[in-house]
Amino acid sequence: MRHLTPAHGRPGHAPGPAHGATTVARPSTSRRALAALAAGLAALLVATLVPTAPAAHAFPPRDRQAVIDHLRSITGTSIVSGQHNKEPASAPGQYTQQVHDITGQYPGLWGGDMMFRGQDQANRQRVIDQAKTEWANGSLVALTWHACSPTGPSTCEFEGGVKTQISPGQFEQIVTGGTALNQTWRARMAEVVPYLRQLKDAGVPVLWRPFHEMNETWNWWGGRPGANGGAKIFQQMKDYFDSQGLDNLIWVWNVQDNPNANWSSYYPGSAYVDVVSLDVWYKNHPSQGDYQQIQSIAGSKPIAIAEMGKVPNASLLDGQPRWSYFMVWSEQLRGNNSNAEIQAAYFHPRVLNQGEVQLGSGGGTPNPGPAPATGAIVGLAGKCVDVAASGTANGTAVQLYTCAPGVAQTWEVRADGTIRNPNANRCLDVTGQGTANGTPVQIWDCNGSGAQQWVYSASAQSLRNPQANKCLDVTGQSSANGTRLQVWDCTGNANQRWTLPS
Repeated sequence: MRHLTPAHGRPGHAPGPAHGATTVARPSTSRRALAALAAGLAALLVATLVPTAPAAHAFPPRDRQAVIDHLRSITGTSIVSGQHNKEPASAPGQYTQQVHDITGQYPGLWGGDMMFRGQDQANRQRVIDQAKTEWANGSLVALTWHACSPTGPSTCEFEGGVKTQISPGQFEQIVTGGTALNQTWRARMAEVVPYLRQLKDAGVPVLWRPFHEMNETWNWWGGRPGANGGAKIFQQMKDYFDSQGLDNLIWVWNVQDNPNANWSSYYPGSAYVDVVSLDVWYKNHPSQGDYQQIQSIAGSKPIAIAEMGKVPNASLLDGQPRWSYFMVWSEQLRGNNSNAEIQAAYFHPRVLNQGEVQLGSGGGTPNPGPAPATGAIVGLAGKCVDVAASGTANGTAVQLYTCAPGVAQTWEVRADGTIRNPNANRCLDVTGQGTANGTPVQIWDCNGSGAQQWVYSASAQSLRNPQANKCLDVTGQSSANGTRLQVWDCTGNANQRWTLPS
């Protein structure tokens, strides 16, 4: 994270309706109309446009599964926009309002904090009220907690309180039941339970991100790999909050993009995590290596960019399609981005803003999304993508073969970016998650990894694997039956052109 001095808004900036504690539905301007206006009148402030239509998809009470299902369902196709709102807690919507001032849109995700300073903790209720308002208006809710170290008082300044060092022995006592420091820490956790319970009672699921940037050492909980380090304190909090009935929390695990990597050594385990997330501060946007490492930890779980200072651009949004949401950090919105960059992000066709996030009923039934297009994939010389010998085993080769009706050439092109062979119940996969030219393509258990993501360009008729940034290719441009398919630099040649089922 980048925690600078608290921002108190611009001089003369009057809080919008989202700043108060009362839940009021906000009008939402037509996104397409705004996009057209922004393109034609780039010199004008979009904030001067007058909203005319009510939000289309404001949220009723839901359980946590509805949000998890939604994030899964949009993986590979869409990403939810997000904006963090840091202290002061007396104005928990100020940065979200700035997004609207610039774009005419509200973010699809509102982020807040349970706070650390005395005056901000005293205003925690304002944060909770804002979360209820944002949910009612059709935005997802995310909460972070910059908790004060249990070795000091329960309220603190950031420097020396949150950003502080404690000894390995002190940390061990915090996570060891029965010690004085453990009892202090449990009392701190108990202080936030009533606030989180209000959100549960209101039917507001919360993307809850405690102990963020666990691989960093600026905070008292970080830089502690292994089972008895950050993973353990994360597990203990989940166990405690579960015991308090807080089943509305969606547990978001988080690391920062530091060069030391080995992020999995901080992971508390699949049973304790719902979303795997990355904070991007060492660079503007995640590298392909960052993207691959997060996917390797997450498996089939949704992944997210939980903090960033530079808004996503088209290259990031199109090249790394599995991120399910992003959240820009507070003052970095205006401090690190031009209005044009912010508008371009919010008007990108893959980005979902408030009113565009549509939730199912939850309860464990995933939102299926649109029905997959099913049929043959036709390529070079009018021949088809074929599973060798109609095989069903992991690692079975994918080849070019004369088109013929049958299970070996039937594919489901899904909205999540995967291409599945129903007969084998396996996905089109780049072997070993390879990124080199000539890496062969196979079928493998569908696992949501980057090796199984495909982006189709109708104009180029190409199928690109964003992880490798290479295209599905017929080896050697040969149209002979049995020619193996591979990935190769996208050239636009005939051996990389495909017609998908409609």
